[in-house]
Amino acid sequence: MKKITKISLGLAILALFVVVLLPGAFAQKKAPESMMLKLEGAKLPPVPFSHPLHTEKAKIGCVECHHKDKNPREPEGCMPCHDLKNVKNGAIPIKDAYHKNCIDCHKESSAKGVKAPTACNDCHKKQ
Repeated sequence: MKKITKISLGLAILALFVVVLLPGAFAQKKAPESMMLKLEGAKLPPVPFSHPLHTEKAKIGCVECHHKDKNPREPEGCMPCHDLKNVKNGAIPIKDAYHKNCIDCHKESSAKGVKAPTACNDCHKKQ
C-alpha cells in the first residue's frame, strides 16, 4: 500500500473514533424522564417525580438534589449517602432529606408566585 493511502486510512479511522466513540466517553448520564420516589415502609404513597419538569421547565440544576456527587456527569441516587432511618456520616435520613429539599423549594417557589405543590397529598397521591 502506498504511504499516502495508509495515512488516509489512519486519518479516516481516527475521524471515526472522534465522531462516534469519543462523545460517548464524555456524555452525561441521562436522567430517567419520570420516576417514583418511594421509601420502604412509608405510610404515604410514593411521589411521582419528573426530571424534565424540574431541570428544563423550573431550571433547577442537578446539583440542587445531587449535591454530593463525586462525578456530576454520573449522578447517583440519594441512598448511597442518606440512610432509610438513621443519620449516616452526617447525612440526615432520606425521608427528612426529601422533605427538606423538596418542600423548602416548593414553598420558596410558591412564595414567588410559581405554582408548586406544598401539601402532603399534593405529592403523595393515592394510587
